[in-house]
Amino acid sequence: MKRMMNLLKDRKRLYNIVFEADTPAGKTFDIAVMIAIVLSLVVAFVETKPAVVGRFKDVLTVMEYVLTFFFTIEYILRLYCSPRPKRYALSFFGIIDLLATLPLYLSFIPYLHTTRYFFILRVFRLTRIFRVLKLFSFINEGYLLLQSIKLSIRKILVYFLFVVILVIILGTLMYIVESEQPNSQFADIGTSIYWAIVTLTTVGYGDITPVTVVGRLLSSVVMILGYTIIAIPTGIVSATMIDETRKKGKNGRCPRCGHKTDLHANYCKHCGERL
Repeated sequence: MKRMMNLLKDRKRLYNIVFEADTPAGKTFDIAVMIAIVLSLVVAFVETKPAVVGRFKDVLTVMEYVLTFFFTIEYILRLYCSPRPKRYALSFFGIIDLLATLPLYLSFIPYLHTTRYFFILRVFRLTRIFRVLKLFSFINEGYLLLQSIKLSIRKILVYFLFVVILVIILGTLMYIVESEQPNSQFADIGTSIYWAIVTLTTVGYGDITPVTVVGRLLSSVVMILGYTIIAIPTGIVSATMIDETRKKGKNGRCPRCGHKTDLHANYCKHCGERL
């Protein structure tokens, strides 16, 4: 107990354990958190099976309470030892940590019992395994992907608007062609637009199908059109990623990790990326 109190007084050491993974204690703490996350996810999955819940309800309930208490203490410790508690609380992982802790408490409020399944948000916390295993290159590439998506968002929104207009036109055309047929499944324009979305995205549920020759011909065109436009967002993001990689390389920094590189170096001395 005395040792625990001394640790709580030493915020710097506690910060290294809770937020860092460079020390044995920090790595052990992160591994313990990830094990708890996996256990909580298993409990959440098992609780959706009535046959299993009936036999192990008490055990699952106790595990849920214990794990929630553990995550609550962990979140409080992170706020306590963080140099900037507000910055941590408003960060991505801070919000995820909070949302992963609250569901059990919210489930006690009437009409909010389904919030307990927000436990699934804890899966985001497993990304800390990259830090524990020193897989920083994967983290940097993840940041590159997020940055590329951010820079491409305007182009993607324009593309999305074009697709919305296209499915409205196609759905309306199919309604004009099929609506007059006996027992037609295209009863209204809304249903026809739903069919156009399902067909254009190549999902093809098959719950609504045309019966006329013209309708089937139009369906064939929409299917082929779907294959041609479905990959456009991927191409936009890929092109932006290439531009970002070249930009970082030209600025004297490694395209993968972003560290400064030597002028005549062929490989980055920090991560080994070919320059």
